[in-house]
Amino acid sequence: MAVKDIMEALRDEMVNNSRLSELVKDIKLIGRTLEIVYRLPQRGLEEDIVEKTRNALERVPDVEDVKVRFVEDIPAQPVMGAPAFTRRRVPGIKHLIAVGSGKGGVGKSTVSANLALALSKLGYRVGLLDADIYGPSIPTIMGVKGERVHVDESNRIIPIEKYGIKLLSIGFLLPSEDTPVIWRGPMLMKALTQFLFDVNWGELDYLILDLPPGTGDVQLTLAQNVHMGGAVVVTTPQDVALADVKKAVAMFKEVQIPILGVIENMAYFVCPDSGKKYYIFGKGRVAEFATTYGLKILGSIPIDPELAETSDLGVPVVESHPDSDTARAFISIAKLISDITERR
Repeated sequence: MAVKDIMEALRDEMVNNSRLSELVKDIKLIGRTLEIVYRLPQRGLEEDIVEKTRNALERVPDVEDVKVRFVEDIPAQPVMGAPAFTRRRVPGIKHLIAVGSGKGGVGKSTVSANLALALSKLGYRVGLLDADIYGPSIPTIMGVKGERVHVDESNRIIPIEKYGIKLLSIGFLLPSEDTPVIWRGPMLMKALTQFLFDVNWGELDYLILDLPPGTGDVQLTLAQNVHMGGAVVVTTPQDVALADVKKAVAMFKEVQIPILGVIENMAYFVCPDSGKKYYIFGKGRVAEFATTYGLKILGSIPIDPELAETSDLGVPVVESHPDSDTARAFISIAKLISDITERR
């Protein structure tokens, strides 16, 4: 019996708006007795979790008895020896969605911008926060390079607005796009905290958080301190990208942020002359990865010259070519994300 089989059985059971599989801290099989340790998100759910666990595992072979234990998850558990933190909700934000990859160069910021626009096209109120302090690219992608933010009467930052999206980036605070940010961790964390909590975001259905590459201090500190509705993982089909994306998935799971799914970027190229698809970076690896980790593939984005060109011009493809296959793929992904988050 594989752990994957157990997790798949638990994934179908929901309690307190969370899948049982998301609450699992540890699994042990001793003979034919399975012991599951859950993180308890709220007191009083113990009986419900035990009952649903037993019901889910009736179909799993080689298990004669199930023992369930709990560890409290109030507040969030420490990460890598750090102290526990209480996660704060950003005022006025219904769903805060992090977009990460664990690796640079996979088109994460382009995906974040077009995903924000796609959600806006569906009628949602959307904001986009560029959390990549050292390499901000959202001002370029959204066509607002050189813009500067102001503050309101309460000394809160007023986001830039473009294409109906509220935007914030360190790029709006720098003298020029060539100015480097040379900050140590504490200053970086303070800036990101201000970008979330000292900003007049207003009332938003979605705030898309474009994370920097990697799984370092920025990601961990945000995950520990900020309440997030979920995370979306972006990858390309190459093994070198998937190796780092696996680390991002592990990090999100470790800090108990639900992963909404995987977006496969640069999945294939469609020849304009023949219409034939060419899987330049390989085919099937992302599906295999998603199955192994129990993740949903939200959609695949093709290699589209227009996607790169429109991003450089500051008019993302969802805005510039709304009827293109690429734009429709982003709209489809946005619909899936809205369906998932609205059910939670």
